[in-house]
Amino acid sequence: MTRGSAEVQVDGVPSNGKRGRRAVRPDPADGPVAEFAHRLWELKDAAGDPSYDRMRDELGAAASRSALSAAARGRELPSWETTWEFVRCLAVSRLGDNEAVVRADWQARWSAAREAAAQAPGPGLVPAPAPESVPAVEPAVESATTAGRAMLDRRRLVTVVVVVVVVLIVAAGVAFFAFDGKEQQAAPPPADPYPVPGDASEFVRDVSIPDGSGVRRGQQFVKVWELRNTGSVRWVDRYLQRVGGSETTADCRTPARVPVPTTEPGHTVQVAVPVDPQGDGICKVYWKMVDTAGKQVLPAARGVYFLVTVTA
Repeated sequence: MTRGSAEVQVDGVPSNGKRGRRAVRPDPADGPVAEFAHRLWELKDAAGDPSYDRMRDELGAAASRSALSAAARGRELPSWETTWEFVRCLAVSRLGDNEAVVRADWQARWSAAREAAAQAPGPGLVPAPAPESVPAVEPAVESATTAGRAMLDRRRLVTVVVVVVVVLIVAAGVAFFAFDGKEQQAAPPPADPYPVPGDASEFVRDVSIPDGSGVRRGQQFVKVWELRNTGSVRWVDRYLQRVGGSETTADCRTPARVPVPTTEPGHTVQVAVPVDPQGDGICKVYWKMVDTAGKQVLPAARGVYFLVTVTA
């Protein structure tokens, strides 16, 4: 049996009833990219191991068959968009799990795999090209052949310098009288694009881990908030970003920011963040909505937070 393969054939037909070449599953020991692909295979098995055609046609994966197949091959880390379509159609459409929780969990796994792969180059990573060397510049060599010619060159140089100085003095005087001694006004700074007129949000409820809950040290959990777009602006490419003001004596580790799904005006959305509590004490961590550049889109609005008590 091929190393890393988990399928069995009976009379030339795999045990899952699908014909064709037997898929070779990546060995998680081969590195972070292979380990991530192995987790995709585990999810596929849990969903009944549907074919890639079924994932597209019946379960609604918005990715090509070849892209889905390549994601599980473990040679290159798939894009987040392909990863999410692979996971969404299985975990949400097939298994019925909560979409916000699933998205936060798998985005954290994908980000961790990308960082680990960047630190330990392997399959699927293209090394950065080495910087080109800069050729040394040879010093100029005086080519004068006679002392008389050298003296003539020095006289010409002095004449040019004198002319340049005179021109600069005259130009400075003209500029002084033209501006009458007044300083030029600096250009005004660009206006802050936020908040956008009509943009507004509202906290609806804690979907998971109500404020004041107790958790064990090392007991990872996913905090989910429900927000409503109460304005007239469509939310696109937005995130909840961890901000200052945390009131905490324990170490609650989280991603720096998590995505806010696209939300139409008047609709609600659930946003999730994975949390890894360490130490003992209180964790109260604040979050604000930002754009892709990290600028707060509703700077005057109150953010959201989670509050837990961490014990041994």
